[in-house]
This record gives sequence, C-alpha cells and structure tokens, in this order.
Amino acid sequence: MTSRRQFAMLLGLALCFGPLTALHAADGFVPGFEDIPLAPGLTAVPDAAMSFDSAGGRIVESVATGRVDAGSVADFYDRTLPQLGWQQADAGTYRREGEELVIEIAQSGDALTVRFALAPR
Repeated sequence: MTSRRQFAMLLGLALCFGPLTALHAADGFVPGFEDIPLAPGLTAVPDAAMSFDSAGGRIVESVATGRVDAGSVADFYDRTLPQLGWQQADAGTYRREGEELVIEIAQSGDALTVRFALAPR
C-alpha cells in the first residue's frame, strides 16, 4: 500500500511541476539540453530540437537564432560551459563525461543561427 501512495504522490508532483519545468527549460536553456543555457539574444527555434538515446549514448540537436554578434555568442559559451564541467577541445567543441558538444555559429547579415549538436565520443 505504501508504494501505491508514494507513486500517487510522485505522479501528483510530476503533474503539478512538470509544466513549470518545461517552461523554465524553454525560456532559459537550449531545448533538449537540461543544462546548456541560451546565450543572451538567442531564441530557440520551435520544433527544431531532436533527441535520441542509443546504446552508445545520447544524441541531441537543437537550433537557436537571434540578431546578435557571433563573437559575443562564442565568448558566452567559452566562458559559461567550463563552469558547467565542459572542457573546450577546439573552437566550438566541448567535451564532458564521454560526450562531445559542437556549437556551430553562422552569421548571415544581422541574423545569427546557432546549431547545438551533442553525441557520444
């Protein structure tokens, strides 16, 4: 009986707080990544995130856009990601716990597109 009660409590909490978690992730973090913040000025592209779990690890891709300078976005991730445990391997490439995150930044006029790709290494 206790396990049913615990299950009901957990289900209730998930139903109550699940939407808040989704909203928080959509507002401040790259979709599909629970701990990769969106750089200031970027907005996630709706429905552009893809996530897949495989035997070798997870694969996640997402896209964000904005009217910001490419250099300021690159600097933001160079400063922020090491604080989250990522080690820079190359320009735009970071590694942590058997995963590799590649951030590709493309500027076209004043529009910027940023692609985030995570894969096992």
